Amino acid sequence: MPDAAEDRITDPWGGALPGSRGARWPSRTDQWLADGVREEQVDRWVRSPCLLCSNGCGLDIAVREGRMVGVRGRAGDAVNRGRLGPKGLFGWEGQLSPDRLTRPLIRTSGGRQVEADWDTAMSLIVQRSQELLTDRGPLSHGFYTSGQLMLEEYYTLAVIGKAGIGTPHMDGNTRLCTATAAAALKETFGTDGQPAAYEDIEYTDALFLFGHNPAETQTVLWTRMRDRLKGPDRPLLVCVDPRSTPVARAADVHLAVRPGTNLALMNALLHEVIARGWADEDYLARHTRGVEELMSTVADCTPDWAADICGVSASAVRRAAEIFGTSERVLSTVLQGFYQSHQATAASVQVNNLHLLRGIIGSPGCGILQMNGQPTAQNNRECGANGDLPGFRNWANEEHVRELARLWNVDPLTIPHWAEPTHAMQIFRYVEQGSINLLWIAGTNPALSLPDLGRLRAVLASDQCFTVVSDAFPTETTELADVVLPVALWGEKTGTYTNTDRTVHLSEQAVSPPGDARSDLRIWLDYGRRMGFTDRDGKPLVPWKDAEGAYRAWQECSRGRPCDYSGLSYERLREAAGGVQWPCTARNPEGTPRLYTTSHFNTATEQCENYGHDLATGGTLTRQEHQAMKLEGRARISPAAYEPSPEAPDEQHPLTCTTGRTVYHWHTRTKTGRSPRLDAAAPGPWVEVSPEDAAAYGIEDGDLVRVESRRGAVEVPARICGTRVGTVFMPFHYGSQAANDLTPALWDPVSKQPTFKTSAVRLTGLGPDPGGPAPVPTVGTAAPSEAEA
Repeated sequence: MPDAAEDRITDPWGGALPGSRGARWPSRTDQWLADGVREEQVDRWVRSPCLLCSNGCGLDIAVREGRMVGVRGRAGDAVNRGRLGPKGLFGWEGQLSPDRLTRPLIRTSGGRQVEADWDTAMSLIVQRSQELLTDRGPLSHGFYTSGQLMLEEYYTLAVIGKAGIGTPHMDGNTRLCTATAAAALKETFGTDGQPAAYEDIEYTDALFLFGHNPAETQTVLWTRMRDRLKGPDRPLLVCVDPRSTPVARAADVHLAVRPGTNLALMNALLHEVIARGWADEDYLARHTRGVEELMSTVADCTPDWAADICGVSASAVRRAAEIFGTSERVLSTVLQGFYQSHQATAASVQVNNLHLLRGIIGSPGCGILQMNGQPTAQNNRECGANGDLPGFRNWANEEHVRELARLWNVDPLTIPHWAEPTHAMQIFRYVEQGSINLLWIAGTNPALSLPDLGRLRAVLASDQCFTVVSDAFPTETTELADVVLPVALWGEKTGTYTNTDRTVHLSEQAVSPPGDARSDLRIWLDYGRRMGFTDRDGKPLVPWKDAEGAYRAWQECSRGRPCDYSGLSYERLREAAGGVQWPCTARNPEGTPRLYTTSHFNTATEQCENYGHDLATGGTLTRQEHQAMKLEGRARISPAAYEPSPEAPDEQHPLTCTTGRTVYHWHTRTKTGRSPRLDAAAPGPWVEVSPEDAAAYGIEDGDLVRVESRRGAVEVPARICGTRVGTVFMPFHYGSQAANDLTPALWDPVSKQPTFKTSAVRLTGLGPDPGGPAPVPTVGTAAPSEAEA
């Protein structure tokens, strides 16, 4: 039955439908139509997934008189069973904003941006691109994309960038979000790809959420967990998070660790599982390598040792370890609380190691979801638009490079593979240093989302790099561009999206894009044609003309690889009630819910996506070193010792600031900030402060507070709520008083993901805001503390 969606701002998760272990999650159809539109007035419903988190909820887009007028959850879709969160219900309204970009913009010699036609804009890009390739070669070009484009668009760009231009300088904003997810999976299991499925929530005995607050980042996923937790045989819940999130409030054990100490906690949990005899020695002997080194590394990492470092009780660490060690089925999820913190990959890998110690992976209720944060982060990584080689191929494996060269009919030497691909932070450093002279940014807003914003904006504002930005709205980044290209958004083009648990959805075009806006696919096809990229036989390097043609080419690229789409056609996706999980081949046309069901992993030297890293330094292992490990399908257990964060509090900056998302917004609010309901729910930034710290600094709820790091300062209203003492939190969505003015340009040595969670800061109370109390959400983690309430 339809849920009261109009209440989804005050109750983001909607009514509960508790379920017992093993029972199918009940359906609940959420729907929202534009004001004044009745259901019988809808001309047609067009299927798509939601595109405003990584959950990938199936929905239908309501169309009336050629316009988008609402959405409805798809009850038959296994991902969400009809449910939609606040961003899914109301986010589409932002696309109707009157400030959509509808014509290309070019910067004149006088510095102004003026409207131009497509031929003029593309000719300008191509002229500059050809000049640079002639004068400076392929390393003069860089591409920085998104986690919200379509598979077909990523793959087309990957072919152009790698085989047409030959540049290694390709990455996405997925580097900021969940690059550590991919890195951790590769280190342990050989390749990317989530082992578990969302349906494991219905079967598990214990949920462990490591730095993951799905109540605000993936609301429908939390609804699913909550429904199990409210059922008759609820799983136990352990939450690792410095803040008192809705997840923490529901947890049996809440480990509110000091930011930057995740690895110390993980090593203590591993120590306890080993010391108390809960490890499955037979499984370890048959299916893993490296457990002896792990045992040595964590031998002295007792709960008391971790308690002192992490600022939690030793008894809570012991209880969490006991739950993990004695529960028959455990499902773990990991997200940015680990990924964007100190020793990110090392800590995330230890989650994998916990599951390997117990041998609980690949069966119902048992597994790991190294979560994605964006709807198509998985596609970016699969297709190679993030710098990796397409199809989870290994840049250091000559045969993998030759496979792509044969597929694309190019010289293998054209494909950059002499070193690891260039990550986002290094790309912008190369722009700063003058070696990248053309940077194409698509579907993202780095002038607000990257760390150390003052420095980054100065880099983009300089005239030493020709900057192209493809976007749908004016942003902080489009303001700095030499050419701005207006793009089609979700619902305005056709293509596929793959979510966290490998579920592939087809999104059909529902409406036409406004004005002269074009899809990223059409833009890059035009660019490739104008540049004259050809294969060895002189034929077009990119021969396809539309989304389905690009998808068929991707199917061939993925054939035989771990992310095999060869059995999953557009026709098959149109027939399915919801999405289909890869790998999907002629042998298993229904898809694959779980990976590694036989505990045979993708670690063989000829199959793996990389040869591994030193988790402490990020140094890459060689092929010979990998062969010497004799993994041959066994998982690699990689330990790491805890080290303190280089960005530590001191007398001048005694607190730690973490950043993250709020339930109502998405990234830099380019879309959700233009949705009237979502914007009204959280119109501006704030800082969350514990009652103890507020008292120490003389701060009242709603007071204006100056938050200052070693790099910058912001002034925002205070919300006194449940975060740990010594830790403050700011949402990063806002351009005014931006949280990333505070964050350091530090990154993890393996995943190269920036460290947003450990900025040392100081607070100064500025008294009541002269403009009156600023509206701050009263739902979720930002709910006022009991004293304030």
